[in-house]
Amino acid sequence: MNKDAALDYIQNNTIIGIKAGYQRPEFLEIWMVVVQNRIFARSWGLAERSWYNTFLEESEGEIQCGETIYSIKAIIPEDISNLTEEINQAYPAKYNSGHNIPYSQGIIQEKHIAKTMEFIILD
Repeated sequence: MNKDAALDYIQNNTIIGIKAGYQRPEFLEIWMVVVQNRIFARSWGLAERSWYNTFLEESEGEIQCGETIYSIKAIIPEDISNLTEEINQAYPAKYNSGHNIPYSQGIIQEKHIAKTMEFIILD
């Protein structure tokens, strides 16, 4: 389980599988970005039963990078305000084609910025 391989996969693939907690049977596909060799995602749907809200209650879960599954811990980092601008730049830089453009502009709006989470790969 190589963290560098996960970072490389996330940087080079637009859709990453995530499971929040251990109750969900399948992976949900979401957008993730890498900033300062750290993994971040923002909630798009803002639903009550979202991966974001599940992680607030139960911080452990998994991400799927191709065939490899990594155990993760989800946190709201203490330095999030220092990283927000870089994360805001990472989304439109990565998700910059066709149908992704309106969403990459939307996800850098305040209501989504407030739902930013970091995923730490557990060894």
